[in-house]
Formats: sequence, structure tokens, C-alpha cells
Amino acid sequence: MRGIALFGKIRFLDTTLRDGEQTPGVSLGMDEKLAIAQGLDALGVDVIEAGSAMTSEGERLSIKAVADFGLEAEICSYVRALATDIDVALGCDVDSVHLVVPVSDLHIQCKLKSDRKSVINKAVEVTEYAKDHGLIVELSGEDASRADQDYLVSLYKAGIEAGADRLAFCDTVGVLVPEVTADIFSRLSQLGAPISVHCHNDFGMATANTVAALRAGAAQAHVTVNGIGERAGNASLEEVVMALESIYKINTGIKCQDIYQLSRLVSRMTGLPMAPNKAIVGENAFTHEAGIHVHGLLADTKTYEPMHPETVGRKRRIVLGKHAGRASVELALREFGILASEQQLAQIVVRVKELGDKGKRVSDADLQTIADIVLSIQM
Repeated sequence: MRGIALFGKIRFLDTTLRDGEQTPGVSLGMDEKLAIAQGLDALGVDVIEAGSAMTSEGERLSIKAVADFGLEAEICSYVRALATDIDVALGCDVDSVHLVVPVSDLHIQCKLKSDRKSVINKAVEVTEYAKDHGLIVELSGEDASRADQDYLVSLYKAGIEAGADRLAFCDTVGVLVPEVTADIFSRLSQLGAPISVHCHNDFGMATANTVAALRAGAAQAHVTVNGIGERAGNASLEEVVMALESIYKINTGIKCQDIYQLSRLVSRMTGLPMAPNKAIVGENAFTHEAGIHVHGLLADTKTYEPMHPETVGRKRRIVLGKHAGRASVELALREFGILASEQQLAQIVVRVKELGDKGKRVSDADLQTIADIVLSIQM
């Protein structure tokens, strides 16, 4: 894996507190930011982007509180290519700035009303200013996936000469595909500074693109817990980490067993519930109903689970409904200490399926009632 060979272990910059908080309707107070930051730090992320210092006075107080809390992670603030943004970030005691510069002609012309040369000059000027004031600088190309790639390389090279410590490539509207991502990062990883990948999920490919970038030489992934963020969200921390750990067998340094607990914390504090089928942290990720699946699980859990649920701090659940089979019903009965004969078990299964056909998930109370009725009838 080229990223590891070039720059050591894969790093994670978590932007739950900045890009994640830009999810419509989400606003985190100081105590909430501190709690999430502590969870991220305990999980083992390398950089916490605590917010954008220019947003508001309350945001600045929250960022400073995170920065002054004594966490192991590097604490970062988002900034624009303005010296005033650097000054405000310095007042928050952050270690680094995520200096974001629009690089596509669409953004340069329509948003900035500027030109390519002026953008490079400004990026260099502000990078030098930040470095002169002791900050770590991650120079980031906004809308990089729709930019002229030769121009992007020119900007990155100018940034490196100005002292930028890291570079970042932003797929701002999620239009990358993995094969193109691999080609892009194979080139960018040769520039002489660690390159980060920052993906959005507009087409559902943020995780795949992030993993493709890391495999092609990216040294750091920008992620959010639960994949929250603007529009369709960002690359999901738990998905990227577990894909690397479970599929590619790469030790990320993340304390995977704490993933689910942090996911629940972020969901609660942002007010954003997880979809039941959300990978890794959704309610159904380790929940089984189909009889053939449960039968396989009883023989070997690897038959229908790509990883042990305990790996991410979860437990396996068996639920009953119309898809339930004898194995799952028998297993559920055992958990209640109920022993049934083969004939009784068959009757219980029939009644469970009858409830399931009515569109109902069979609860523990339902199962116990069914069992009591069947066992009393056949005594």
C-alpha cells in the first residue's frame, strides 16, 4: 500500500465538529463539542477539526475549549485564504489550520470572481503567514475533482514551497469514482508532501473513493462519525476504518471496539438518527431474521457476518418474524430457558410466522406468550 510506504501509518482527520456540524439543522454547543472531541481522541484519530473559527463567537469559544483541554490529537480550525482567518484561529490556540482554497474554474470564477494566478498567490501568502505564526498548515483544494489537474499540481507545488505541511484534495460534490481516484492520487502522492483525501457522498461513493485514494498513496483520510455532513454527508469514519481493518488487514491504530459507543454519542448529540441499514453502526448491521441465515450462524458466524460485532463494540441480535426458521426460534426459546419438543417447536414456528405475515416483528413478550400457549395446549 503506497500511502503507508511513503508516509508511515494512515492518519485520520475527523471533521465531525466542522463539516459534520454543517448538516442542516445541527448545532453543537461547547459541552457537546468537548464530549465528542474526547471520544474522538480516545478512539485514536490524529487530527480533530474542531470547527471554523470565523463562524461566531460561540464557535471560537468552543474551539478554544477543545484546544485547551489537553487532548492527544492535533486540534485544527478551518480557515479561508485570509490573514484575518489565521489571526482568529491563533486566538483559539489551535495546532493547525485547514486552509481551503477553491481550485476549479467554476469556483474561482463564479464564487471568488477571481483568476487562477491570484488564487495561487493568495494561497502562498496565507500559507507563509500561518507558518510564520507557528501553525501547521494543511493546504486544501476545494472542488479539486472538477479542477484542471495540472493547475491543481501547480498550486500544491507553490504551497509546498511556501511551507505547507500537508495537502488535501476535496471531492466537494462527490463526483469521483474509485478508478479515477486511484489515478489522481498515484500522481499527487509523488509531490513530496503528505496528501489527504476529503470525500463527499452525493453518489454514495465517499467510502470507496477514500479507500481507493489511500491505496494509491494518500496518507490521511478526512472522515466524520456516522458519515454526517452537508447534503448526503462525508466519508464515514467507521466504514473507512473497518474496510481497511477487515478487508485490507491494515492496522489503522483506531480503537475499533469503541466505534459504536462514539456513533451513539454523536447521533444523540446531533439529533441525527442512524438509518437501520447503515453499515457498521445501523441497528440492522448485526441483526438477523432469515431462518437460513440463523442456521448458518449457529454453525459458524462467518457464514453471514463479515466481522464479529464485538470488533466494533456491538452484539449480535436475532429477531423473529415471517422469515424466522426453527433454528432461530429454538435459539430464542433457549435464551428464556424454555425447552420445547420437536412437535411443540414446529407449532411455535407456525404461530411466529403467522404474526410475521401480518407485518409484525415478534417481540420477546410475543414469543413467550406463544410458547406458553403451545406448551399448555400440548401438556
